[in-house]
Amino acid sequence: MRRMITALIAIVLLSAWGASAAQVDVDAILRTLDKQSTFPSTDFSAKMTIVTEDPNKGIEKQVVTFFRRDKDEKYLLLVQEPKIQKGQGYLLLGDSLWFYDPESRNFTHTSLKENFQGTDAKNSDFSARSYAEDYQAVSVDEGKLGNYSVYIIELEATNNEVTYPYLKLWVSKSPLLVLKAEEYSLSKRLLRTSLFPQYVKVADAFIPQSMIFTDALVAGKKTTITLSDISLTQLSDSVFTKSFIERANR
Repeated sequence: MRRMITALIAIVLLSAWGASAAQVDVDAILRTLDKQSTFPSTDFSAKMTIVTEDPNKGIEKQVVTFFRRDKDEKYLLLVQEPKIQKGQGYLLLGDSLWFYDPESRNFTHTSLKENFQGTDAKNSDFSARSYAEDYQAVSVDEGKLGNYSVYIIELEATNNEVTYPYLKLWVSKSPLLVLKAEEYSLSKRLLRTSLFPQYVKVADAFIPQSMIFTDALVAGKKTTITLSDISLTQLSDSVFTKSFIERANR
C-alpha cells in the first residue's frame, strides 16, 4: 500500500510539472529574447577580446573592433591584434558576408556558418539573431542551472539559413536571458556548447559581456569572448562599406 501511495504521489507531481511547462508561452519568450538583444533604432559598437585555448596550438589572443547596425542587417569586424592579422576585416551586408585580406587587398565571399578566424565562434554569432523567426519550439521544460530557475527549450530550425539546425536553450526566468545553449547538427550530434555567464544592460537591451564557446568535437578546445568599450553612438554610413576597411589599412 505504501508503495502504491508513493507511486500515486509521484504521478500527481509529474502531471502538475507537465501542466506547468505546457502553460509556458514559448513564442513570447523567444520574441522577448530577440527584442532585448537587438538595436532597431541605433548602432552598436564594442571592442572584443577573443582568447582561444587549443590543445594543439596553445592559447591565442585576438582583439577585434566590432560595429553593428541591426536595422540594415550589417556588421563590420576589424582585427587589431595579433599584428600578423591586423587589418583583416569582415563586412556583412544583408545576406552577403565579405572577408578582406590586406595582403592581397582583395575581398572574398564567405559564410556566416564558418568559424571566425579559427576560433570556436561562428561568423553568425556577431549578427542580430531571431529565435522567433528561425526556429520553432519542439519541447519546453522547467529546471535549474546552478542556482538559476530556468526554462529548458528545445528548438528546431524552420529554414536552412541558420548555422545550427537544432538548439537547446537554458533561459533564466527573470529576466529572460540565455545562460546556456547546446547547438546540434542535422543528425542531432552535439557540435558546440555556449555559456553566457555575464550580461550588461545597454539601453533596453541585454548584451552578453562574456561568452564561452566550447567545441564538442575537439576535447579541450574553447573560445572566450569579452566585450568592452560598448557604445550606442550613431555611426556614419561609410563605416559599413568596403572602402572603410580599405582606408583603415592605409
